[in-house]
Amino acid sequence: MKTINPITRRQFFGLTLAAGAAAIGFRGRPARAGPAAPPPAGPWQIGCYTRPWAGEDWRVAMDAIAEAGFKHVGLMTTKAKGGLIISPSTTPEEARQVAEEARKRGLGIPSVWGGNIPVNQSLEAAIEALKKLIDNCAAAGAANVLMGGVGDPKLEPTYYKAIAECCDYAAGKNVGISVKPHGGTNSTGPQCRKVIEQVGHKNFRLWYDPGNIFYYSDGKLDPADDAAAVDGIVVGMSVKDFLPPKRVDVTPGTGKVNFAAVLARLKQGGFTGGALVIECLAPGDLPATLAEARKARKFVEELTGQKA
Repeated sequence: MKTINPITRRQFFGLTLAAGAAAIGFRGRPARAGPAAPPPAGPWQIGCYTRPWAGEDWRVAMDAIAEAGFKHVGLMTTKAKGGLIISPSTTPEEARQVAEEARKRGLGIPSVWGGNIPVNQSLEAAIEALKKLIDNCAAAGAANVLMGGVGDPKLEPTYYKAIAECCDYAAGKNVGISVKPHGGTNSTGPQCRKVIEQVGHKNFRLWYDPGNIFYYSDGKLDPADDAAAVDGIVVGMSVKDFLPPKRVDVTPGTGKVNFAAVLARLKQGGFTGGALVIECLAPGDLPATLAEARKARKFVEELTGQKA
């Protein structure tokens, strides 16, 4: 299979026109006070997920993301019971606290990783959990809840039935629902299109993840090729890179993903604006992670021609 090598930043500028252009025991430094900053001009919401700081309190992650120059934060893993910042078990008060902490740092929340819903128990239990998750996303001021799909094909019909039953509910609260390539029955663009068409609701769309396309195909399926299968259904992207044999803890722009080619193909399919949220960075201590976050922000700014 053809593999497209990542371009350098200098090469990218030559191609730009052609391409289309709730742990409580936090002891870190105080949050920056003040109202949220106005959203930057431009079609892209450039942000960073909390995942690189999963071993820390989520406010440490928010501090670092703001310090790295981002205006958007994706809520994902954290050092807390259950491992997630927002989940079905989050209380409304905790969700509102998350919203306030983001506001203090001038951060919008375009995406929340939703984790699992108890589809193995019953359809009713899965619907109840997903509605609680949607309520908490709304309370946190988050725009979209990101689902990972289901690994067991036997549970797939019930899983997506639960999502279908919650699409109108989420729309009523101004929360979108999305799924990403995440293994199992949603490992590739065509598989993701199939489940989105199966649900058949405009409030359920795809959150593309080029690093996962490589990861779940053992490096054999290039996301620049796979992206042709997702025209018209992409609303956001996890900006994630990949290195063989099976690594995604990679700062974007340093691995195998040709992000310029991927984004150009997604634009061709209608994804001309939305959230671009960096999910992974090269591992290191807190100062090193902050430096990688800054590097990743600059990479996405150059990729889009837009400041974060």
